Amino acid sequence: MSPPKVAIVTDDPGWHGRRLRQAFAERGYETRCVSLLDGHIYIESGRLPVTFPGFESSLPAGVFVRGVPGGTLEEIITYLNLLHILEKSGVKIYNPTRGIELSVDKGIASFLLHQEGIPTPPTCITGRRNQALAFADTIFLQGEWVVSKPLFGAQGEGIELHQSLDCLARLKPVGGVYYLQQYIRCDPVRDWRVFVIAGRAIAAMSRYGADWRTNVAQGGRCEKADLDSALCLLAEKSARTLLLDYAGVDILRDTKGNYWVLEANGIPAWKGLQSVTETDVTALLVDDFLRHCQLVSR
Repeated sequence: MSPPKVAIVTDDPGWHGRRLRQAFAERGYETRCVSLLDGHIYIESGRLPVTFPGFESSLPAGVFVRGVPGGTLEEIITYLNLLHILEKSGVKIYNPTRGIELSVDKGIASFLLHQEGIPTPPTCITGRRNQALAFADTIFLQGEWVVSKPLFGAQGEGIELHQSLDCLARLKPVGGVYYLQQYIRCDPVRDWRVFVIAGRAIAAMSRYGADWRTNVAQGGRCEKADLDSALCLLAEKSARTLLLDYAGVDILRDTKGNYWVLEANGIPAWKGLQSVTETDVTALLVDDFLRHCQLVSR
């Protein structure tokens, strides 16, 4: 009898794909990397509701999501529907599809975090330029700066810092939407990426910015960081609020010593974190995944 087969959803397996496949293999599970671009939905009696290459005759034992492609609204809805339908068919999706939706959309994520009393930067999301400029002006009058971001984005791409209204003269909406936040000053320019698995913070790294951004993809450097109780509580509550089984939570501390949660990533990378921690992050993820799927190491 062939071993259960797990689907790893990714368009670029790379380092993470290799580590996951190795960890699953060590536990007796076969894996196949699939892209949501290649998924098919069938609403027809006698057929599987969803198929991928390699999963034409049976559903996966579980699905580990490492990436969701961009695209048109219709395309993105279809990609997420593939995951929703698999969940409705009894397949564990890791992270849950709803958690991925909430964390990818920075707007609803910021609202939900704020609603739960988690400190997040003052934010304005609007399709109207005059409203965006009015919000920015109130921030500038307080002597603070403003950051503009894509509503959907990662790794610091498309983020800009604005220090006055004059800087916003060329500001354009992304996808028809302005997404502005107050810039949280910190000295040095540093944040924490806290990794949460199964509701518990298991490791963290500090990221020091090459400029005002801390993203490693934008030149930031990472160092091992100790987990204090404040970081743990904020990260764990953020992951729980956004319905995430695991998360990479980004936290800043301002010049007054106050913590701010920037976002909780539902499809976080952990290559940088793994380079500065002895904790085997991949092993913990795979073991938690198998528990959710009610599968055991073989």
